[in-house]
Amino acid sequence: MTDTAKQPKSKLTITRGGTQGKEFHLETDVIAIGRWDPDGGAFPEIDLTNDDIEAKISRKHARILYQEGKFLLEDMGSLNGTYINRGPRLIPGEPQEIKHADELIMGKTFFKFDVEGAE
Repeated sequence: MTDTAKQPKSKLTITRGGTQGKEFHLETDVIAIGRWDPDGGAFPEIDLTNDDIEAKISRKHARILYQEGKFLLEDMGSLNGTYINRGPRLIPGEPQEIKHADELIMGKTFFKFDVEGAE
């Protein structure tokens, strides 16, 4: 059976590092996170160039996917790592499920992941 559920509204909010309180709404089923770099071909949907002064977030750091009714976080081979709820560093190329209210860490920037209507 094919999953035809509509993607719920969701967002990332910076909670530490960068511009605290800044929100990024996740509106497609693949969202790249990183820093803008026209020379290297990095054009992320969530561009943290101005929020990551120390450049701890890689140009192609991570991405959030929405597949089969679940949100997933995948590290894209970042230098400084991607973490969920301060757990072990994600292995690049191996997406891990994320849920409402999870804390996501990329470099030195912390985010809260929210899904509208979730408890």
